[in-house]
Amino acid sequence: MTRRSLRENIFKILFKIEFNDIHEMQEQIDFSLEGIDDLSEEDEAYITDKTKKIISLIGEIDAVISDISVGWSIERIGKAELAILRLAVYEIKYDEDIPLNVAVSEAVELSKIYCGEEAGSFVNGVLTKLND
Repeated sequence: MTRRSLRENIFKILFKIEFNDIHEMQEQIDFSLEGIDDLSEEDEAYITDKTKKIISLIGEIDAVISDISVGWSIERIGKAELAILRLAVYEIKYDEDIPLNVAVSEAVELSKIYCGEEAGSFVNGVLTKLND
């Protein structure tokens, strides 16, 4: 599975946070993994590990998003955009294997696919402020 596919599957799981209790997320991870065709053990471990790490840091990540998204409270940000931002902020701040430009570019692409063209500009603008 490509890094992009892995990232997209993590995004889809993170999106579910807004609709499920945080304590139910292991069940949501398991359910989501069952629906992925040709999932290797390595890919499953990567998706599970990264998703759990992001969930464990959700408070810190949301605080960062709140700080850099001036005029946009967490509640005002679209649910898909928020999941994308959470993933990107994690990759930028906590995942040393992901270069900054890759994290931002991939977040913008995900937002264009799942949220629309305008969302790409919003996500890019928010993430650009992260390094100011």
